[in-house]
Amino acid sequence: MTGKGDPADTPAAARRRSPLITAYSDICVLKRLLRQGWLRVGVAEERCESVADHSFGVALLSLFLAHRHFPALDPGRIARIALLHEIGEIDAGDITPHDGIDPEEKRRREAASVRRVLSPLAGGDGLIALWKEFEEGASPEARLVRQMDKLEMALQAGIYRLEGEGEMESFFRSAEEAVTDPRLIALIREVRDAGGEGWRKK
Repeated sequence: MTGKGDPADTPAAARRRSPLITAYSDICVLKRLLRQGWLRVGVAEERCESVADHSFGVALLSLFLAHRHFPALDPGRIARIALLHEIGEIDAGDITPHDGIDPEEKRRREAASVRRVLSPLAGGDGLIALWKEFEEGASPEARLVRQMDKLEMALQAGIYRLEGEGEMESFFRSAEEAVTDPRLIALIREVRDAGGEGWRKK
């Protein structure tokens, strides 16, 4: 972090900065961007999952479950899609259905963010294509990650319920409605029905 007037913040310094450093600096915004759905139901800010936390969880769940249940899919592609799927929130923020923003406007804002952050990178066009693949559910890998996105939400809801951090039933219900694979639905129900059993309180 540099102070106001620091030479490292000048336009000339910005022009010299590697596209990789610039993109990573932008991506680090997601480490501080809190998931708004949790805040809305009363999760304390100091306990609230960030968007980067969520993306990490989705990537791990995707890898674990791809190897166990979906061996025909490409685990590397799955991991890349999972890590990239929230890049649009860097500029757009974490827009939820409760914000009253039209879904097409949300997608436009997020797509502009993805292009701004990723297009300067080597291979950026390919990364942007993976993000679009997720948004459109255009491949088996992308469709799996879309379900993992909801599964991670359900698991996090289970943790918050154990910690007494607000009403979580709506998140379990939303995840179950969005997921189609019966093995993943079974995991959501296991978490929903387990209460505190089997969870490690942080």
